[in-house]
Amino acid sequence: MRIFVAGASAVIGIRLVPLLVAAGHDVAGMTRSPGKVAVLKELGAEPVLCDVDDTSVLRAAVVEFAPDAVIDQLTDLPDDPAKVPELSARAERMLREGTGNLLDAAAAARSPKQEDISHAVHAPKARHGRWH
Repeated sequence: MRIFVAGASAVIGIRLVPLLVAAGHDVAGMTRSPGKVAVLKELGAEPVLCDVDDTSVLRAAVVEFAPDAVIDQLTDLPDDPAKVPELSARAERMLREGTGNLLDAAAAARSPKQEDISHAVHAPKARHGRWH
């Protein structure tokens, strides 16, 4: 199975990618951090350097990979847990807008499955009318 993991270098994504690769899946791992591209490559993913806010680049990347499934691991949390409260609006925007952009890209790629397994606490309604 071809799986596109958005947020592949985030807390859960970085642990998920090697499990998917070990299970025999072809994995594209998306990160917005140039410094994490090499790590994703070492984990066996095809690195995709892209910011979820750049909708045209995101759409092109997802369509080009032609995934069977898209997994949303997008986060925008600071490395310092003490800063989470002051930056919560930024994280909320990522969940709301970033996930919507990813769903749009998955739809453009005609990906049959979209999974969001990192946002159990906060689940805003997506633009496509589905809870994620």
